[in-house]
Amino acid sequence: MIQKILFGVIAFVFVYHLSAQKTTPTIKNEADVPLYELPQLLTTENEKQIDTSLEWERLRRPEILSYFANQVYGVSPDKLNFQEVDVLDNEPAALGGKAIRKQVNLNFKKGNKSISISLLIYLPNKKIKSPVFLAYNFKGNYSVNTDPAILINGKKETELSKEELKKFNVSDRGGRSSRWAIEKMIDAGYGLVTVDYNNVDPDQNDFSDGIHSLFYKPGQLAPAKNEWGSLSAWAWGMSRIMDFLETESMIDHKKVILFGHSRLGKTALWAGANDHRFSIVISNNSGCGGAALSRRRFGEKVSDINTNYPHWFAKNFHNFNENEAALAVDQHMLIALIAPRPVYVASASQDAWADPKGEFLAAKAASPIYRLYGKKGIESEKLPPVNTPFHGAIGYHLRNGKHDVTDFDWQQYIEFANMHFESN
Repeated sequence: MIQKILFGVIAFVFVYHLSAQKTTPTIKNEADVPLYELPQLLTTENEKQIDTSLEWERLRRPEILSYFANQVYGVSPDKLNFQEVDVLDNEPAALGGKAIRKQVNLNFKKGNKSISISLLIYLPNKKIKSPVFLAYNFKGNYSVNTDPAILINGKKETELSKEELKKFNVSDRGGRSSRWAIEKMIDAGYGLVTVDYNNVDPDQNDFSDGIHSLFYKPGQLAPAKNEWGSLSAWAWGMSRIMDFLETESMIDHKKVILFGHSRLGKTALWAGANDHRFSIVISNNSGCGGAALSRRRFGEKVSDINTNYPHWFAKNFHNFNENEAALAVDQHMLIALIAPRPVYVASASQDAWADPKGEFLAAKAASPIYRLYGKKGIESEKLPPVNTPFHGAIGYHLRNGKHDVTDFDWQQYIEFANMHFESN
């Protein structure tokens, strides 16, 4: 009898778990997108109409930023300065002599816990300050270029243990180089600063490692429901890297372009909304929780992302699974938080999961805030043709192809940056 009862309890828990994880089918056809109404950008919570950029900054913007922080991405803790910088490499003639290569560790410590963030920096080999693209990478610094001198987790390949050699898959050196047009950047006068995002917070549903644990109160094992998930942690890390870039004599810290692809595109938008020091923000194929409108429910939905990646957002965001209409914000408001700084949203024609049309519509719906500043947003009502970029204060293109980063994308980002830096 006891065995039957136990079996029944286990079966109930299993079925309940499955039902709790169940989501409605993904929308794949435009005709199936539900009717929706976007939250108002220019009306405050107490129904005051916003007519000027000053009113936006004083009244409406703080409301939106606070809501995103508490209900979507999670509130981040106070700033923590890096305790020391270890310069691991400083090569003045890298990439065939055209670039400076520098590799450093930023070391953070609080109490008895610490983490190190390993930066790879390439700069044009010129005696002037260079603008830079700042971007996380997915597979380690050594994956972005075949340069054999790129360290692996801050070490030379000969210094790695057998376990580390297996963990970091050193045979994949340069395996993601097609996503990083480094020589194109260098030739155009731009540098690149990149770091493995797992250095800041490993991308797994475990808050005992990474930067989170440095800020826990005694006995705390995970963030509170309104506190930072991994996306906010990665965004926090971008700002700490920016702290360091402001100390670098060969980097023009007034011209730091924040770039992110996919989940790191979501991160770039949230980091750019919180930190005004990033002069341009670029979202590449960021989709749900990034540039795409949540209310469209096309491709990846809020429930999908919270089920598959429960650690990315604040736990409060899970309250909106299958209930996007209850959100007081949508992603056009995230893009608007970056104004008046230039922002670029890029989509791919074969990336339905990220909802290219939803990304375009969000960028368009953010345009009224840019117009408050006298800047050009997106006027077109229709998704533009493939490979036909628009470069205003808000940039947009729909590239032919899949979920990826290509030379075409980088060419647009470089031209976009040139246009805005030359106009200043």
